[in-house]
Amino acid sequence: MPDAERLRSETPDLLEHPDPHTAAQAAAVENLLRCWVRETNVPAPHDGLLRILLPATGTALVAPVLYWSPTGWHRFGLPYLAAATDQSSLIDSVTLAALLTREALYRTPDAPETASVPTPAPVTLTAMAAATDLVARVADSAQRTARFISERRDSPADSADLFLAAEQALLLGHPHHPTPKSRESLSETEARLYSPELRGSFPLHWLAVSPSVLATDSAWTERGRAVPASQLTARLAGPDLALPDGYTALPLHPWQMREVRHRPETADLFDAGLLADLGDHGERWHPTSSVRTVHRSGAPAMLKLSLGLRITNSRRENLRKELHRGVEVHRLLRSGLATQWQAAHPEFDIVRDPAWLAVDGPGGVPVPGLDVMIRHNPFRPSDDVSCVAGLVSPLPHPQTDVTAARRRSDREPLRSRLAELITRLATRAGRSRGAVAAEWFLRYLEHVVRPVLWLDAEAGVALEAHQQNTLLLLDGDGWPSGGRYRDNQGYYFRESRRAELDARLPGIGEHSDTFVSDEVTDERFAYYLAINNVLGLIGAFGSQRLVDEQLLLAAFRRFLGEVAAGPSRLGTSLPAHLLDSPVLRCKANLLTRIHGLDELVGPVDTQSVYVTIANPLHS
Repeated sequence: MPDAERLRSETPDLLEHPDPHTAAQAAAVENLLRCWVRETNVPAPHDGLLRILLPATGTALVAPVLYWSPTGWHRFGLPYLAAATDQSSLIDSVTLAALLTREALYRTPDAPETASVPTPAPVTLTAMAAATDLVARVADSAQRTARFISERRDSPADSADLFLAAEQALLLGHPHHPTPKSRESLSETEARLYSPELRGSFPLHWLAVSPSVLATDSAWTERGRAVPASQLTARLAGPDLALPDGYTALPLHPWQMREVRHRPETADLFDAGLLADLGDHGERWHPTSSVRTVHRSGAPAMLKLSLGLRITNSRRENLRKELHRGVEVHRLLRSGLATQWQAAHPEFDIVRDPAWLAVDGPGGVPVPGLDVMIRHNPFRPSDDVSCVAGLVSPLPHPQTDVTAARRRSDREPLRSRLAELITRLATRAGRSRGAVAAEWFLRYLEHVVRPVLWLDAEAGVALEAHQQNTLLLLDGDGWPSGGRYRDNQGYYFRESRRAELDARLPGIGEHSDTFVSDEVTDERFAYYLAINNVLGLIGAFGSQRLVDEQLLLAAFRRFLGEVAAGPSRLGTSLPAHLLDSPVLRCKANLLTRIHGLDELVGPVDTQSVYVTIANPLHS
């Protein structure tokens, strides 16, 4: 076995490698290892070398630890077979995915990580197919990431629209997902048009929908007057769309049009003249970080389109209950709740989804894939607003700086928008990066986390506020100054607050299927807001060498203690849960993918695999 300390010191940070494919492989391998460590509770190694026993294949892996994160954002070098006398047998992401998948399939849930002999679990054909699919998607994700890195090194200039530039910045994706950039069925040519990471843009494809099959709802108002969704889409299409009299303009993603055109239920509507194909039309729209939500600078609305691509864990076709949910939440907030919320936290709000259009077939049965959610666009191009995931995501250096970047000390931060902000603020004020990072983090808790906790306390509404759903407003210097939440899917109405919510908005939840047991709400709220969002932010600070994570964990504990029991305490159960529980339930993206689950299918409590992890906040 090579000397551990020497091996660690000689292991380069391959995210900075001049070859985009090498950098992408490093990112993919790190994601897989982070997932495995978290989802199987691998303890911190004592000598700086991660060792993973793989008894199902009779081997083991070793990986140098570049940084061990208390919150899980570890950094690793490429792994190699433990039997090797040097690093001549480095493992790439596809091989690693195959090894880990085989191990997961043959290991029973209670088998310890240190077991020398696996406890075989029954493996179904469905499970084997899901495992094969995962390996293919790991390869696809790494290949696309390499292209993103190459393109950004060659063309580093961002859009003048600050919101759009931030939405396009998430190049590496979720750090705890095995296939963050996989988009099966998307050709290279289509990827150029439809990928936010490649700064794609395209005109929308338009259908004309007969009133007899149109399904719609709108709570959109202008100057106090209701505006139907059909009027909104007509405006967005522009005056030159050849729309038949009495028909409504329905925008589709061009890829989706190709996908749904020949589905039997859709083809029948075209044959009957109830749908008419108007083709691509109008100005170009830009995909945001979610790929299927599109933005156009200066337009009054963004559009959340159906897109049957599998992106992360799901095929992204809108569900009718989600369309209802977006409008319902807008009406709930307008019932007086928003006024109360703004009085307490004027710097935070929800980006509203107040209107939608869809198609019903015979008998009023929804036709999947032909629907659009119309979202407010509250941002001017000059507004410095960023989804947190994009803010913390490592960015490749421009091509001219790659060689210099490789010579940097590993004590320097990775290049990310967050690192750039903290470094600039520290330099300007003559303070240490650690001190500035701690103050920045405290402001983030006040401007983003406290308002989300208020909504749960006062209304019994928990938000699925993970980093991509959370938008951070920055002031002119780069300090947190406010926040927004966006996602018509991610609401949890507490079952215990049903009567109270129904009093605010009679009939709430009837069509949106949003009420969830308090037990499941607590689990999901803890994962999305605490683990993914705040602990993920702490991990980004630490792994980018900006500040000691333990300092930020202590600050988070103090904040939670004040929210739970201080003078301005809030009546939400989450702070006490985070402070008192030695373990937390955490979504396991690798295991979810291995088991072939789609997070948009089935009951909310069984859509994903959740595992138990140690709580880094518990003292």
